[in-house]
Formats: sequence, structure tokens, C-alpha cells
Amino acid sequence: MTAAMVFDQWWQLQGEWVEEPNQRRGGESGVQRLHLGDGQVLYAKRQVGHFYRSLRYPFGRPTVLRERDALLALEKIDVKAPSLRYCDVQRDGAGLWRGLLVSEELKGFQELSQWYAEGGRERFGVAVNEQLLTQVAGMLARFHRAGWQHGSLYQKHLFVRVEQVGERIEVETALLDLEKSRRRFSARQAARHDMLQLKRHSSWGAGDWDRLVYCYQQAFGSAIKGLRL
Repeated sequence: MTAAMVFDQWWQLQGEWVEEPNQRRGGESGVQRLHLGDGQVLYAKRQVGHFYRSLRYPFGRPTVLRERDALLALEKIDVKAPSLRYCDVQRDGAGLWRGLLVSEELKGFQELSQWYAEGGRERFGVAVNEQLLTQVAGMLARFHRAGWQHGSLYQKHLFVRVEQVGERIEVETALLDLEKSRRRFSARQAARHDMLQLKRHSSWGAGDWDRLVYCYQQAFGSAIKGLRL
């Protein structure tokens, strides 16, 4: 089976829209939830004529390929993200690039902002909230230390799994929506951009934010000293 045939098979799979197609970056992009016959849930990001440009790709490159690169890189730096099932690009009959990125569901995870909105802090208590902040900080520090910048870091892109297993509470974190992610020459540049963006758009109070920054600086190390967050 050719690559084009495999692409068409994946492209023809349909599900419900969780992010309706919208026009941006000169093209169209949307996300569908796919329910496979064996009970698996996948998420398919579909893009047509959707590009990004950079010094390396001044004439443009399909955006799904940048997100694919980031997902594959995160596996090597111990940052959890959706597992990649399939990604490729093909031209349609009109000559436009179609991009498709299919990833697996993060079972048991939810948006961090949703966890707070549903009373997670009140249900699990202050100690678990501090554990969660420590986990988020460590994840972001590993991401930035490797020179990666998310580019659009909001609380809705931070996912958490908080579950009671016997007498202990398990906390796990993950990072989503990496289509704007890129490598920076300086880990410090990546950290500054993302962390200040997260601060502007988060719902954390001063106490939680200060705790997050403290844990982040501890995990990041001396290279971040003096950076005001």
C-alpha cells in the first residue's frame, strides 16, 4: 500500500468535531475525535493549506509536521504528551497541502483549568495541589531545558491526572497542542517566553504562582537564576 493510499484511509475516517475547522495561518484547521471499533479513542488534527514559516523554511511547511517533530522529541526528555499514531501530508486535487496528525487519547487526563473548576483542589486538599504544581513545574523545566518553546502556553494546554489509588494519590501531568512549538537557541529565551505567557493567562493566585515558580527554578537549575517570572 502506498503512502498516498494510507493517507487517504486515515483522511476518510470521520468523527465529531471537538475543534471546529477555522481559518488561520492561510489555511483551515480543525480537530475531530475518532471512535474506533475496538474502543480506542483518537484525535485527528486535519489541516488544508495550513503552513508556518521560519528561517529554515522561509517558503512554508505544513504545520502538522512541526507538531509531529515536537511530539517525537518529548519522548526523549520525559515530558508526557499524546502518543503519535499517524502523521503525514499530501497534496489534494487542487494542489493544496493536506496535513493529518492522529494522536491517542490521554486516558484519565483533563485540562488543568477544568480540574480546578470542578473543585479538584477542595476535593484533594492543599498537599495534592502543591504536588500538582511541583509536577507541572518539573515538566516545564525539562521542556525548556531542552531548548523547546511551546509558543502558546495556557492552562488549557496543561493536562493532569489526579487519582486515588488505594491510600495514595497519584499525580501526572502532560503537555498538549504543540503546533507552535519550536527549538530556541537559548533555553532561557524559551523559558521567558512561555512562563510569562502562562502567568498572563493563568487563573492561579499569587501563592500558587509563587510556588510554581519556586519549583520551576529548582528543577531548571542555575541557568534560570535572575530571570524575573
